[in-house]
Amino acid sequence: MDNIFLQLPYYLYRAGGAVLPHLPPRLGYRLAEIGGDLLYASAPAVGRRVCNNLSHILNQEATNRAVKSKARQVLGNLLKNYYDLFRLPRLNLTASAHLVNIDGWEHVEAGLTQGKGLIVASAHLGNIEIVVRIFAMHNLPVTIPVERLYPPRLFDYVCRLRAGSGLRLVPIDGPLLALFRALRRGQVVGLAADRDITASGQIVDFFGAPAQLPDGHVRLALRTGAPLVCAFSERLPDNRFVAHILPPINLCRAKDTEADVLDGMRQVISAMEQAIAQRPDQWYVTNDVWPAASKRENKVRVR
Repeated sequence: MDNIFLQLPYYLYRAGGAVLPHLPPRLGYRLAEIGGDLLYASAPAVGRRVCNNLSHILNQEATNRAVKSKARQVLGNLLKNYYDLFRLPRLNLTASAHLVNIDGWEHVEAGLTQGKGLIVASAHLGNIEIVVRIFAMHNLPVTIPVERLYPPRLFDYVCRLRAGSGLRLVPIDGPLLALFRALRRGQVVGLAADRDITASGQIVDFFGAPAQLPDGHVRLALRTGAPLVCAFSERLPDNRFVAHILPPINLCRAKDTEADVLDGMRQVISAMEQAIAQRPDQWYVTNDVWPAASKRENKVRVR
């Protein structure tokens, strides 16, 4: 029985992969919106965490009606991303290109001319699944460290779904030599800057409150000399996308490495805050980014 329970996520993903690609986008996206409302109602812990995150961005109490409405939209957009993930194998690169507009591709081209590869810092915003295919159309493989999924064959299945995007996923809790090798080959490495999966980052100010965020993107850039740019995707009302690629981060390379890392993080965080604040309903992080604040709020409610 335990083994069946552990394998359940894999079978759910396989069921999604078998059914959802056959749904037309209009229906698939509408079902995702409805599913977001249902998920909010049926998984109160998830809804609470999303509301807590949004309350920092919107500067409102987590119980506010507007925050709850945005939380439902977040979950709806998250399910839209899953729909996009499952239909990836049915989308060739040409079809994907028609779904994405690029703002700032010249920053990618300029960064790659240095011959050290390119590091792209981003956030769980919009949808990376389809946007990343633009890199594949330019023959630029992208390597991204991600949280390992269990059971192992679920991780393997998700990797296969994304393989057609020219995207290579490596477990973030394993050896990360693949990142250095990709940069040496002049390729692209993508790193999320809004969630510290390994709990090895630093406590920094994020939307006016302390949060633990990763610093690997800055450390990698300082160590390798590869240019570091921020890029964020945006889902449009018609479910097409825009990829916003910003100018390179101006990293300080003084003798104090830790100060240089913090300076680089602040620049990335500033860009990330602006991008998330413009479309908070598309920031699909369902973990507590400010867990200490969340615990304090819960205590207040209990009293």
